[in-house]
Amino acid sequence: MRKAVATRAFALALAACLPIGATLSAHAADAPAPAPSATVSPNRYGLPDFGDLVEQVGPAVVNISVVQRVAQPQMNEDNPFANDPFYDFLRRFGVPVPGMPGSPGNGPRVNRGIGSGFIVSADGYVLTNAHVVAGDPNANGGGAVASEVTVTLIDKREFKAKVVGIDRRTDVALLKIDARNLPAVKIGNADRSRVGEWVIAMGSPFGFDNTVTAGIISAKARRLPDENYVPFIQTDVAINPGNSGGPLFNLAGEVIGINSQIYSRSGGFMGISFAIPIDVAMNIKDQLVAHGRVQRGRLGIAIQGLDKDLAQSFGLPDERGALVASVDPGSPAEKAGLKAGDVVLSLDGTRIKESADLPRIVGEKRPGTRVRLEVWRDGRSREVAATLEELKSESAPLAAATPEGGENIGAKLGLSARPLNPQEASQLGVRGGLVVEGSGGAVARAGVQRGDVILALNNQPVTTVAQLRELLQRAGNRFALLIQRGGARIFVPVRIE
Repeated sequence: MRKAVATRAFALALAACLPIGATLSAHAADAPAPAPSATVSPNRYGLPDFGDLVEQVGPAVVNISVVQRVAQPQMNEDNPFANDPFYDFLRRFGVPVPGMPGSPGNGPRVNRGIGSGFIVSADGYVLTNAHVVAGDPNANGGGAVASEVTVTLIDKREFKAKVVGIDRRTDVALLKIDARNLPAVKIGNADRSRVGEWVIAMGSPFGFDNTVTAGIISAKARRLPDENYVPFIQTDVAINPGNSGGPLFNLAGEVIGINSQIYSRSGGFMGISFAIPIDVAMNIKDQLVAHGRVQRGRLGIAIQGLDKDLAQSFGLPDERGALVASVDPGSPAEKAGLKAGDVVLSLDGTRIKESADLPRIVGEKRPGTRVRLEVWRDGRSREVAATLEELKSESAPLAAATPEGGENIGAKLGLSARPLNPQEASQLGVRGGLVVEGSGGAVARAGVQRGDVILALNNQPVTTVAQLRELLQRAGNRFALLIQRGGARIFVPVRIE
């Protein structure tokens, strides 16, 4: 499932694994974890007392330390200092120079980090974040899986861990340690959790082992920029670097999430934290155990959300559903007959409340699964069936068209445009359209920009200026333009005042 447009509304800082410095250890507990209690009793001040709960679930929470070896640049034509006379001077006098063959410390650079995790089965399976054991794929080292992963229990026992698999799309990783009869967490149901209920987090913020913080669930099903597959749980629990991968517990002692990200302008806690729902993580865990990798279904459409104006343009009674902006050639969606302008209302009976629900629901299906889609088209709903393919890596965006001077469509609309030339149409993979040369008035207020390519008006294809004028005369004062911007197609509702 491709994403139409990603809007970065705020900056996110990952609660990433913390580089190791001086680390202080908390008190160890050497008793195995009994079954968690059903409730947390209030203390004499009427507030919840987490003491018994922490004693019960704490032994299943682990500290994770990682070692990653990154190759150093060598002294060759690719090294910017290779021909530096100052470096040559140091070499002549035997001073060690980074990157020079034979100099001390020129082996692989060692990166160290820490994070948190929790035991999900007595035979040694541990869940954590993918970025704890694999790092950032855009950073130095390319996000390679750590060469050494050590899991430390609350009783100070240490185990070398094997990375069974990682899933970067959900930021979940599964580890395995060689041990038996381990204390394991009790898996809860994130769907049953409620906004406002108390939760606690356990982990190793800044290297301080077995740290407990408490707060409430602030919101559910949060959609973050560039995230299509995780409906995050938002909390106000204090989460900091080193907490990554640790569990989020409810008051019944059940894990309902994995602490993963924070909102921050400083890199530290600011009152907004995000956790991956445990059902998402356990689905990833089961696939990694069974297949060693995660398989996701693919429908082959780009989607966008619906607002009031778009919903009215398509004759919908409300704004629920996922608007199809484009359909990939040869995809399951094309084979099923889906078209740009369709609105997907449900999949296998599950209602699509927001457009972001659809990628997650499709992604949870196995490739080869046949699904039923309820689709709104031409003012009524209909049902189509599609057989999902396996989701592959996303394709690179296309280059935007180059404006060359266009024809005025109408002063009231505020649009001037020209037809695509054959070369531009071929590059964009379309049969035709109009390149926006000037944007003002109603279309500018709607967000249409110079360089956008108009493909259709109210689902009617547009290839000439005369066609667009004719369709505008019949459309009235409210209509939807299908435009292509770079590699994405989106519907833009336009209202002429």
